[in-house]
Amino acid sequence: MDFKDYYSTLGVAKTATDKEIKQAYRKLARKHHPDVNPGDKASESRFKEINEAYEVLGDPAKRKKYDELGANWRAYEQAGAGSPGFDPSQFGGWDVNFGGGPQSGGFRTMTEDEMREMFGDEHPFSDFFQTFFGGAAAGESARRGRSGRSRGQRPGRDVEQEIELGLEDAYQGTTRRLSIKHDGHARTVDVRIPAGVIDGSRVRVAGEGEMGTGGAQSGDLYLRIRLAPHPRFERKGRDLHTRVAVPLTTAVLGGEAEVPAFSGKSLRLKIPAMTQNGQVFRLRGHGMPVAGKPDEHGDLYATVDVQLPRTLTPEQRKHFEELRRLEKSTAHSAA
Repeated sequence: MDFKDYYSTLGVAKTATDKEIKQAYRKLARKHHPDVNPGDKASESRFKEINEAYEVLGDPAKRKKYDELGANWRAYEQAGAGSPGFDPSQFGGWDVNFGGGPQSGGFRTMTEDEMREMFGDEHPFSDFFQTFFGGAAAGESARRGRSGRSRGQRPGRDVEQEIELGLEDAYQGTTRRLSIKHDGHARTVDVRIPAGVIDGSRVRVAGEGEMGTGGAQSGDLYLRIRLAPHPRFERKGRDLHTRVAVPLTTAVLGGEAEVPAFSGKSLRLKIPAMTQNGQVFRLRGHGMPVAGKPDEHGDLYATVDVQLPRTLTPEQRKHFEELRRLEKSTAHSAA
């Protein structure tokens, strides 16, 4: 039996934080999930390895025991579960997070029953895992396999759901009322989404995930933010980018142009004489608010679109022809 390098399986360093381990697990689980790779035995095997690695490294107690094994793992193997100091009872149960299938809006925790349904009756963990962490965990598996639930308390699972916001809501902050249904029960939750949230960020709603059993605490609800495209603004970090139409005469002679803004104000942009098409102006402090820092804002960048006239009156044409005559005269004099 070979030593299992769980850190290598998840592609993280031994000094990785809990957050880094969880992020690596989620990325790999989504990539190799059987729903995404139906019939792919290699991905199925890889998915099991990933779950096994996270079962250990994602649990502080198991990770501590695993780190203590180090080069002495053979001694643990030979000593077995009866060895003094080897306490398998602290390694019961599992808590496996995974990315949903192609049609899923988010991910939740995978239960052992779901793993058994997916892979059959075989235990999805390796002999290495069973040797060092299998004592109570195997007993727990048997109890769950017969009854469909574990004895005693079990914390509720975390639930993650994607939610789409318009850029205006992300700028101002908003409250969304969510309807949550689980096991035939429905409830509504008002969730405040702070101003300045970025695409892909998560908003945690404590205790609104799956209910725990036996009096254990409920899991949390995580809302993953997706920002819908806006017809006039493009967001880049804390900054906003837009285009502003400037008449030809204003671009040549100078003047002002009106710039839209989410702040509710109509911004007046000073246009210098001889402004060129595509020239960019920065309006400080009129970009997106910074999440958690309501007094801080990014900048608004306005790109000039010089507008040529589509039609000319006889009087306007006369002046443009005079302008052309002057340009030719100036060019001839310069030559």
